[in-house]
Amino acid sequence: METEIELKFFVSPQFSEVLKEKIPHNKILQHNSRELGNIYFDTPDNWLREHDIGMRIRRFDDVYVQTVKTSGRVVAGLHQRPEYNAEHTSNDPDLHLHPETIWPEGRTVEELASQLQPLFATNFTRELWLVGMPDGSQVEVAFDQGEVLAGEKRSAICEVELELKSGQTDALFTLARQLCEDGGMRLGNLSKAARGYRLAQGFTGSKAKHLGLVDVALQDSVEECFIKSLEHALSHWLYHEQAYVEAPSMDCLNEICYSLSFVRQTLAVFGGIVPRRASAILRQELKWLEQELIWVQAADYLDDLTEDKGHALRKLDTQKTLVKQLKRVRAELSTEEEVLQLLESARYTGVILDLSRWVLTKGWQPFLDAKASKKMSGNLVSFAQDQLDRTWAEMVSAFPIEQTLTSKDYVEEHYHLKRCLFSGICFAALFDQESRQAFRLPWADLAQGIDDLLMLDPVSQLVDQLQGEEQDQLQRWLERQQASILYAMEQTRAMCMEARPYWKG
Repeated sequence: METEIELKFFVSPQFSEVLKEKIPHNKILQHNSRELGNIYFDTPDNWLREHDIGMRIRRFDDVYVQTVKTSGRVVAGLHQRPEYNAEHTSNDPDLHLHPETIWPEGRTVEELASQLQPLFATNFTRELWLVGMPDGSQVEVAFDQGEVLAGEKRSAICEVELELKSGQTDALFTLARQLCEDGGMRLGNLSKAARGYRLAQGFTGSKAKHLGLVDVALQDSVEECFIKSLEHALSHWLYHEQAYVEAPSMDCLNEICYSLSFVRQTLAVFGGIVPRRASAILRQELKWLEQELIWVQAADYLDDLTEDKGHALRKLDTQKTLVKQLKRVRAELSTEEEVLQLLESARYTGVILDLSRWVLTKGWQPFLDAKASKKMSGNLVSFAQDQLDRTWAEMVSAFPIEQTLTSKDYVEEHYHLKRCLFSGICFAALFDQESRQAFRLPWADLAQGIDDLLMLDPVSQLVDQLQGEEQDQLQRWLERQQASILYAMEQTRAMCMEARPYWKG
C-alpha cells in the first residue's frame, strides 16, 4: 500500500506553456509524455462509490495496472488517499490482486467481483516532470489533457497534478506557489473518478448548501477541534467554488463568504491559545479576500428586491421605476466574469494554498509555548463551554431584554451576532441535538431579521429621487416594513433570552 499525496488544479489548455516556462527553473530529474487509458469499475448500485472506494485499470503501452483507492482525506485540493497497485494482464478486473481487507464488509469478494461492470473511462495525454526540490523532496508534476467518457457523454480533462514522490508535504505547496504566481490555476477537489461518476449519472450541477456543524467528538482535543473546524471551512469553500464555476449563483458566493467568515472566527475563537503572530499574514490575506467579496451581500439584497419583476415592491405605484433604479445599481457591482477571474487569480489561489499548508503542517505549533501546547492537547468540552459562555455573555450584553431596540441597534450588532453563531458551529455537535437546535434557531432567526432590515437600505436610498405623493408613499412603505420586521424581531429576541444554553446541560 502507498499513500498518494497530491495537489490538483484545473487549468486551461494554454497552461502547458506556463509549465514549460516555469518548471525548468527547478531541477528536472525526469521528463516524458505518455498516453493513458483508464477504465473505472463499480457495481450497478455503486457499492464501491458508497464506501468512498475507486477502482480502475490503467493501460499504457502494453502494461496494465489495477489500482484501488480507499477512503482518505481531501483538504482544499490536497488529496491524501491510501492506494493499492498491482500489475495486471488485461482490462478484466481481478479483486484477488489486492488484500481482502480493503474491500467493504457486507459482500464477499466473489459477490463483488461478479457484480463489477465498466462504468466510465478516462483517456488523456500526460506530460510528466519529476522535479527535485531544494529541500531534497521530489515532486511529480503531471499535465493531463483529454476527456472523460461515459457512453455517448464526454467531458474535457485539463488539469495539473503535483504528487509528492518523496520528502516533505511542504514541498508540494512551495512548487504550487511557484506555478500559480501568474494565475490561471484553480484548486480542484474533484478527482477524475468523481467527474466520471457525475457524467455517468447525468449530474447537472452542485446545489448550494448551508454551512453545517463541525463533526467534533467528545474525545477530541482542542487542537483536533481547531483542525477539524478549518478543514470544514475549506471543504465548504472549495465545494461552492466548484459549484459556482459550474453554474454561477449568488447562493454559492454567499456560502464562500460564510466559509471565509467562519475561518476568521475560528482563528479568533482559538486566539487565546494560538498567538496572533502565528497567523498574521494569513489573516491579512483572508481580510483582503473578504474585501474583494464585500459587494456580495449588497448584490444579494438587490437581487431579492428585483426578483420576479420586483414582487417585494408590488404595492408601490413607482414599482417599475424603483426596480429599474435598483437594477442599475446592481449592474455596477461585479459580474460573473470578474468573479471567475478572481477565482483563477494568483492571490486568491495563494490564500487557499497558504491556509491549507498552515493546517496540514500545523503551522501554529512553533509559536506555542509549553502552557499553550498543554491547552491545545487538553479537554475539548471544558474549552467549548468556556468559549460558549463568553459568546453568550456578549449576546446578553448586546441584546438586553430590559430595553426596546431600534433598527439601528440591531444593525450595529449584525456582524457580532453572526460571529457568535459561527463560534457555535465549532462546538455545537458536542452537545444534545434537540437542546442546541432549540437554542440556536431563534438566534439564527434574529440574524435573518437583521438581514431583512438591511435589505430595505437600497430602497431607502431612492426616497430622495422621488417627489410628492410617490415619495410619501415610499416613505410610509419603508416605515411599515421596518416596524413589521422589528416587531417580529422583538418577539424572537425574547425567545432567545428564554432559551436555556445547551452547553450547560
